[in-house]
Amino acid sequence: MPPKPRRLLLAVNPTASFGRHRTIGPQAALRLEAAGYEVTVLEAANFELLRQEVQAAFALGTDGLVVVGGDGMVSLGVNVLARSAVPLGVIAAGTGNDLARALGLPHDDPEVAIDALVEALRRPPQPIDLGLMRHGGLHTWFACVLSAGFDAVVNERANRMSRPRGPSRYTLALLRELATFRPRRYAITLDGVRREQAAMLVSVANTPSLGGGMRIVPEADVADGRFDVFIVHPISRLGLLGVFPRVFAGAHVDHPAVEIVRAERVRLEADDIVAYADGERVGTLPIDVEIVPGALSVFA
Repeated sequence: MPPKPRRLLLAVNPTASFGRHRTIGPQAALRLEAAGYEVTVLEAANFELLRQEVQAAFALGTDGLVVVGGDGMVSLGVNVLARSAVPLGVIAAGTGNDLARALGLPHDDPEVAIDALVEALRRPPQPIDLGLMRHGGLHTWFACVLSAGFDAVVNERANRMSRPRGPSRYTLALLRELATFRPRRYAITLDGVRREQAAMLVSVANTPSLGGGMRIVPEADVADGRFDVFIVHPISRLGLLGVFPRVFAGAHVDHPAVEIVRAERVRLEADDIVAYADGERVGTLPIDVEIVPGALSVFA
């Protein structure tokens, strides 16, 4: 059994969930210190400065990194820790919290999430898979879902919106984009087999959900060594609107327009499509993605 962590980095996003949970970081620090851990709190005026602070603190050595926020903070932590021996802890206090959902952690009550983290620190960390993206000469890791279609367009709009707060923002953004969206032509290569087709939506998923609980691939497993590739074939706007409410329960998978394929390597090509991963903007296609089994350890 690995030694229990003693030194922890605590990275806090003060704007998580639009600032509604700004007290969770200080509460978490106090709770962890009371439990006997040496805690270094990392905060910054913006996300890029925070990323730099976390990277610098990680280089000095630590037994674990805990992020306070949503999947954007998870993305920060994943890209610092991937393929290292240092585990990630998550105190879900954001809008989506989809990695927390996938790990069975509290995702709708940050104070309960603090208690769950303290309990998780007493157990050996668990390995999970990560996705590795290659795009524009860059390598970027993701833990949850890469979106490259209608869902990415919705994400782009949702990130520009300040209201409403919470997951309903994605629902409103979806309804607004639905009025003008058309199917796109894709070239999709799955484990070396290329196909060309029209699609409304293409997602490469490591976890079951995105956007705060939309269970696009309910059977996805973060430790099975494969992606679940979610494809929605051309469908009318009214048809897509009819499928959407079923996604939250994962009850859409038998719809004739829905296809789910498992693969280890995926290449996506299309014009005028911006990809998102873990809610963060990646860039335009083409993009190559591969699953890396056990690339991250988590306190869960």
